Amino acid sequence: MEKAAANALPPLRFLAVLAVTAWTFFLYFHFSVISGTVEVGHGDDDGADACRGRYIYMHDLPSRFNTDIIRNCRKTEDHWGDMCGALSNAGLGRPLADRTDGVLKSEAGWYATHQFALDAIFHNRMKQYECLTNHSAVAAAVFVPFYAGFDFVRYHWGYDNAARDAASVDLTKWLMARPEWRRMGGRDHFLVAGRTGWDFRRSNNVNPDWGTDLLVMPAGRNMSVLVLESAMLHGNDYPVPYPTYFHPRSDADVLRWQDRVRGQHRTWLMAFVGAPRPDVPINIRVRDHVIAQCKASSACTMLGCARATGSTQCHTPGNIMRLFQKTTFCLQPPGDTCTRRSAFDSMVAGCIPVFFHPGSAYKQYRWHLAVDDHLRYSVYIPDADVRERNVSIEAVLRAIPPAAVERMREEVIRLIPRVLYADPRSKLETVKDAVDVAVEGVLDTVARIRNGEYVDSGGPVTEDPPNLFASTESRLRPVRPVQADQ
Repeated sequence: MEKAAANALPPLRFLAVLAVTAWTFFLYFHFSVISGTVEVGHGDDDGADACRGRYIYMHDLPSRFNTDIIRNCRKTEDHWGDMCGALSNAGLGRPLADRTDGVLKSEAGWYATHQFALDAIFHNRMKQYECLTNHSAVAAAVFVPFYAGFDFVRYHWGYDNAARDAASVDLTKWLMARPEWRRMGGRDHFLVAGRTGWDFRRSNNVNPDWGTDLLVMPAGRNMSVLVLESAMLHGNDYPVPYPTYFHPRSDADVLRWQDRVRGQHRTWLMAFVGAPRPDVPINIRVRDHVIAQCKASSACTMLGCARATGSTQCHTPGNIMRLFQKTTFCLQPPGDTCTRRSAFDSMVAGCIPVFFHPGSAYKQYRWHLAVDDHLRYSVYIPDADVRERNVSIEAVLRAIPPAAVERMREEVIRLIPRVLYADPRSKLETVKDAVDVAVEGVLDTVARIRNGEYVDSGGPVTEDPPNLFASTESRLRPVRPVQADQ
């Protein structure tokens, strides 16, 4: 019997060693995941984790979802011009230098950035995010680096809807098979689709051949999708600013530019940059009236833009920024859609935007612009006043007291960092740019969803209380004396 017991000891020792080893690995993995600091530790002197609640896990997508999409960039040059050039320098485009009067300086972060290049810019910025983690279990949100905007371009012309949707369908299958997706059904995931929300809602569009159906697919409906303009259909497409030409590399670049535009001598009361849009819906067709009033005013300057192929006047950053820097108010009527890149270009130049439709900014960029009082940084003149009542834009702007104009310009200058995208190859230290603000918005959205709240990007203007925005513009109008009864 003693002999049998002695023979049983070696297997027992082996099992004990296995058990200790297994528990050691389990405890190491468990606590490294819980802390999330094994590979991305950010602690203060008191041991607090500066990234707590801010960790983001970035999916390592197969290349067919991003780099392969832009590999054949010359394929779309007939419709997008120099797409290859637009993708250079981490998505910022070619460096700019204006040697005539120093409006633009390449060494200060100026690039010929395409308005639809945000997919690449945001992805490259997220690679530098200070709270990236390799442990998805501790991530507050999950980033999906799918180039949805570039995917739109490559199959938009000359292909059927099956080809347009192929990558989005493939992405949906890939994501839904991942353990990260099953945790919240994808509601903690986000991606950037650098075009308007309408470009990813073909089923909701009047044109059945326009765009993809990414936002109405199972995965697209659950993720937060950052777009340049929300469709405002109570969906999950959250708007972020259009890319501008300025991409600072340091806090000093930002502060230096703010000082420059603050001291700029502005010789024009108002300005407009753009082309007529006679084919847009009547409810936003105010641009022709704006152009007519500008042409008739000696206080207004224009940069007329031909829509013909090869026209470059309105795609020459020096021309645009030079005009905006010399102007007090920049007119921003809707174009093909309600929003415009020009609104952000003008704000970077310190020019006060004048909006004619609430969907151009007020209903859109709630993360990046002031939501409590839009008139702190802009002027609102209802489009119906201009189209139907022949309200004089110049008269409205001249009636604003000089002190109010100075306050509004200072607010615009204060907002500049929030509406520009810093160079992805560098890092701002204390200044928050559009990516920082957007990530905070995503993290807040996911946290609210995790707490059981219903969150969406908002509804159309038609659902707002009557005169919600129209009532504000009266604050900038001269008060007319009441006529006594005769």
